Amino acid sequence: MGGIRAFCIFVVMSSAALFAADKEHLDMLARAQAAFDRVVSIPSPPLPDASTCVQAQAAMLSVALPAEESELHYRKGFCGLAMAALTHSQSAYADAAAELDRGGAAMLAWLARRAGNLPEQEKWDQAGFCPKSCEPLVPVAKLWRGWIFWNEGDVDAAAVQFDARPNSGWPNYADGMRTFRGGRYKEAVARYQEALQIWTQRQEDKDPPLTSRLGPPEDIPQLRTDLAGALILAGDPKGAIAMLDRAVEAAPTPRAYFLRGRAKELSGQLEPALADYNLASRAAFADAKELASGEAHLYRGIVYYRRKDYPRAEAEFASALNFQIGAALRPDATAWRHLSAVASGSCGASRDYLERSLASVSPYFPKAEAQAVAARCPAAPAF
Repeated sequence: MGGIRAFCIFVVMSSAALFAADKEHLDMLARAQAAFDRVVSIPSPPLPDASTCVQAQAAMLSVALPAEESELHYRKGFCGLAMAALTHSQSAYADAAAELDRGGAAMLAWLARRAGNLPEQEKWDQAGFCPKSCEPLVPVAKLWRGWIFWNEGDVDAAAVQFDARPNSGWPNYADGMRTFRGGRYKEAVARYQEALQIWTQRQEDKDPPLTSRLGPPEDIPQLRTDLAGALILAGDPKGAIAMLDRAVEAAPTPRAYFLRGRAKELSGQLEPALADYNLASRAAFADAKELASGEAHLYRGIVYYRRKDYPRAEAEFASALNFQIGAALRPDATAWRHLSAVASGSCGASRDYLERSLASVSPYFPKAEAQAVAARCPAAPAF
């Protein structure tokens, strides 16, 4: 009887211990779930909540059952992503991506690497595990896909992805770019202005939501530069100058200086325009490798042309074509070279070359002026 009694006591005590252990396990699960719920329940989770969430999931993972691990890795990665968005730490983004991979959340792992400027292991194909807490970030990942197309020059493909977040400013920017390419410059101005308003308002937000923090970089100086370019062609060079003053203050790029020079030239401010063309050339040389910049020679050639030093201008444009120069600038450099030759008195074949080159110039090239110069020059004799 004594043995049976002892065995019964052992069973009771073991059951109590197991019950206590199960209760502690369930309590830890509940705490981890509550910490995660605090992060996903608000648009802009504060850093302490995100950090507490990561720690709670990590503590639970140390005692988790195999069936619980995937979900816990996902939660830890999600909260780590929120931390990374607040701290801008590459290591935090890397840790979040690793946890999300373990949790099977390929899309969020890809987004973490994109937002953290980390090497991508593979492309996100829009498939995979994505619970309800992940869904608000799917449009952000699509913005990144659009941003990749945008930087590859495929504006139409970018616009399709940007439509996932219609209030992000990116769809307006893409519409502006497309209407600009279609020659509808006043429409382009309106679309660019819409994008600029959205982006500047968001820049003033002291506590932006997680969906904004994780989105692709919004290059306001570049947007201002594009808007100014449209203003020039829409007949508002003074508005363009004011816009470009803001752009070069933040990012003194060669293109911004060139466009401001063109706007000043159209406003009758020749010497200030030449000063900006010189600044454009210097900025391009500063950006170049080993001081080899076709763009820089292009802008310097414009300065010589406007000072009526046509031989030196032609030499600069020839250098522009001999050095590396963007495909968008090459037609203008070619036309400027032929225009310099014609202006210096080399008619005949040079005039023919100039007239043919005008078909592919950018809208910023002084096409009407070139046609007038060509008209004053005799054409090549026909044989």
